[in-house]
Amino acid sequence: MSTTEAVRQNPETPGASAGSEMAAGRPAWLPRYLPELQGLRGLAVLGVVVYHCHPLLTGTALYGASLWGWAGVNLFFVLSGFLITSILLESRGREHYFRNFYARRALRIWPVYLLLLAVCYAVPAWFLGDTLAHQTHWRTLAAYALFLQNLRHTPLPGTLGPTWSLAIEEQYYLLWAPLVWLLGARRGVLAAVLGLLLVASPSLRLLHPHWLTSTHTLIHLDGIALGSLMAVALLTLRLRRETWLVIGCAAALAGWLAAATIAGGTPFLDSALALLFAGVTLVAIAAGGARWLSPLRRGPLAFYGTISYGLYMTHILVFVYFGSFSARLAAMGTTGNLLIVLLRVAASTLAATALWFGFESQILKLKARF
Repeated sequence: MSTTEAVRQNPETPGASAGSEMAAGRPAWLPRYLPELQGLRGLAVLGVVVYHCHPLLTGTALYGASLWGWAGVNLFFVLSGFLITSILLESRGREHYFRNFYARRALRIWPVYLLLLAVCYAVPAWFLGDTLAHQTHWRTLAAYALFLQNLRHTPLPGTLGPTWSLAIEEQYYLLWAPLVWLLGARRGVLAAVLGLLLVASPSLRLLHPHWLTSTHTLIHLDGIALGSLMAVALLTLRLRRETWLVIGCAAALAGWLAAATIAGGTPFLDSALALLFAGVTLVAIAAGGARWLSPLRRGPLAFYGTISYGLYMTHILVFVYFGSFSARLAAMGTTGNLLIVLLRVAASTLAATALWFGFESQILKLKARF
């Protein structure tokens, strides 16, 4: 696949000339477009959607698995850390480094975010569960405008609940882009900063000072920092593809064993999950093109990866919209609950699909200017 074609398919990945400084750091075996990661995005968003349906799955064979769907956010963090840090490292030293990065991030994030806010505030009693007067306090509006809502002790309305993780990513990259620009030539120092974050997050969860919220950025940096560290390592260390594959398998196994045993139910669970998902992501990267990974490259999972951002942001709003209809189905017991889950998944998928083709993909065409 040519660089131009890869860039066209993956709007998060800017093109790079073959002779640029950072392009030389990319291993020859590592393509610029990694379709397997699209499927991993699909798995992550489906996990979150099913998790938000888990009370309806009580008593079914799916209930136990649905309780772990929240971990899809951790997978999102790992993928985002890897992809964005790769972009920053490879674009460092080029003209308009900051303008291009922040403009492209704004085009990817803000339109759907602002649309969600507009819809919720248009009918606050329905989608915010509150009056407009209560939701227009200047501190609330400032938090949404500055992506600081995850730092407040005031609970988010359910429809805006997914924005807590979005706020973490925005805060991280606001500071991470300048750090990569300053330290990009000193990869060891960059790795040390990421290592410090990997130690700090579980340590703060363990200490749990009173000023921390459950969605505070400082206690949710494991995945995004480990994904970033993976990008630094892949673009710096001269290891063979097979070596990275072994490392990925070992990391995934270690993370899974830790999450299932010593880390389960402790402040170190998120760290174990970050290791698990970083290992899975590294395996998908190092084994890219393998036949057994084809479900990640094409089909339903890849499609859900394409619409993942819109689906993640709007699925609870869709659940609320169909709330009265769902209440009627609930009277049918377990069968009704399963029908509600199917309705929620189908309706939120249709809404996210329409949002992608009619709104997101059109705006993302503007990325070509940056």
